[in-house]
Amino acid sequence: MNNHWTLTACIAEAQPLRYTPAGLPALDLRLEHESQQSEAGVVRIVRASVKALAFGALAERLARQALGSRWLFQGFVAQGRGGKGLVFHIQDIRQQD
Repeated sequence: MNNHWTLTACIAEAQPLRYTPAGLPALDLRLEHESQQSEAGVVRIVRASVKALAFGALAERLARQALGSRWLFQGFVAQGRGGKGLVFHIQDIRQQD
């Protein structure tokens, strides 16, 4: 099975950098995506707000980025705490123009 996401999005919201009980930096984010997609032969505008999470050096790097900056995010999705919704776990980023 494969669980790999690639998403171009802007950083819409970032909580203050926190640390796990093991001392690992962690950052909770909200990403906003907008694009045009073709579905059943019709072009539609897609908008999505995605809860995301980063750990370690990547969390520290993202915590220094400006809100509204656009990135290509790669990672996987998992159930959120308490089984509520999905959370995108970010494993790699590249800045987009």
